[in-house]
Amino acid sequence: METFRRSRLTALVRLSAVALAITITATGAEQTSSVVSPPLKEYRIVRSVSKDAQDCIECHAEQNEGIVADWSASRHAHVNISCLDCHRAGPADPDVSQEHLKIVKTPISVIVSPKDCSRCHPAEAAQYAGSKHANTLELIWKIDPWLNDGLNNSIERQTGCYHCHGSIVKIENGAFNPDTWPNVGVGRVNPDGSRGSCSSCHTRHKFSLAEARKPEACGQCHLGPDHPQIEIFNESKHGAIYHAEGDGWNWNAAPGTWTPGVDYRAPTCSVCHMSGIRNVAATHDVTERLAWETQAPLTVRPSEFKAWPAKTDWQQERQKMEAVCLACHSPAWAKGHFTRMDTAIADYNDNYYTPMKKLVDELYEKKLLSKEKNLDEQLEIEMYELWHHEGRRARFGAAMMAPDYAWWHGFYELKKRCMAIEEQAEALLKGEKPAKVFQIKGSGGDTAKPDFKQ
Repeated sequence: METFRRSRLTALVRLSAVALAITITATGAEQTSSVVSPPLKEYRIVRSVSKDAQDCIECHAEQNEGIVADWSASRHAHVNISCLDCHRAGPADPDVSQEHLKIVKTPISVIVSPKDCSRCHPAEAAQYAGSKHANTLELIWKIDPWLNDGLNNSIERQTGCYHCHGSIVKIENGAFNPDTWPNVGVGRVNPDGSRGSCSSCHTRHKFSLAEARKPEACGQCHLGPDHPQIEIFNESKHGAIYHAEGDGWNWNAAPGTWTPGVDYRAPTCSVCHMSGIRNVAATHDVTERLAWETQAPLTVRPSEFKAWPAKTDWQQERQKMEAVCLACHSPAWAKGHFTRMDTAIADYNDNYYTPMKKLVDELYEKKLLSKEKNLDEQLEIEMYELWHHEGRRARFGAAMMAPDYAWWHGFYELKKRCMAIEEQAEALLKGEKPAKVFQIKGSGGDTAKPDFKQ
């Protein structure tokens, strides 16, 4: 049994209040004609922090003890990454805290952006920068009628849309604009120009690998009537096993060594979409491993999604996802699942979305529906929820093996929605009178699109 498990190398490093330097040097090894010893790396680990960093820790231990407690339990603290290593700013940075300068003269920024994190995590930051997560604020401004038609207001956006999708953080007179901060949305646009917030998934100041690997991290945003991935996961067999056994799994294995059957028995969101498994490399670009854009009105390949066309080949990405499945399932099982998923997607596209879209487009052509704004007529809401709510639930449920969401919350609701659309369309065509245009309550949000090229 032991030969089945991979060997692990564990380094136990104890913190000390006294500066301690550990130097590991290569030693000469006797060489023979058949064995060549490779040179050993040389490490130097210094167990001390600067006086400025120590002052930060001592002050915040009194003012914000929860922050220091989280940090002291983090991997950062164990390898001597201090507050200043992440928060120190350049004197000309736009987000230097002016209030903090009144206390100490070291310039710091409250925001630790992906650009800051990239100093130690360059590959992860680069992958994340190209992902749909990091660019999701720009993406929704391209396609979302609530923003583009001003159908919601500033506070509804701040507490809703921008909480997950991110805000454009603005600095005014040395202070954060309260309409844009606080915010940890995955697509937040930071003052340094970078996009995203690593602490969306690895919450500060513990930055836990285990936390980001658990489905609850994703469930902060991926829930509700329009994208209930966490509810769907919980219903699935994978979710059932996670809830029954997950407390005993090893969530802290090093990246690249987290192994199915050894560290965990069933996949979480991160296993399928991000984690390194078998011959599939780990990634922070969740656009990878996808063969379909199942959140779009009409399901298309990721490279065909006009709002954010992926630079991927769906067939290669499908192979990656299948490889993940094959860690625990037979080829026949994996193939059967994806065949069903593809068939369910075709069912949604051909039998529900396409004919209803054709019918509604006819009403626009006959001026029975107004094109001035979207979602201010009842039939527009019906069509929106067809794809945005039950249409997604049907597709997501099929993709993640959650039958109640695929059928009762999905295709069953689609059937009812189509009846409502057809009934209202028939009434408009028969009466030849345009649909009522409603004054949407709580509307008035700014419709000026941000300049994301800056």
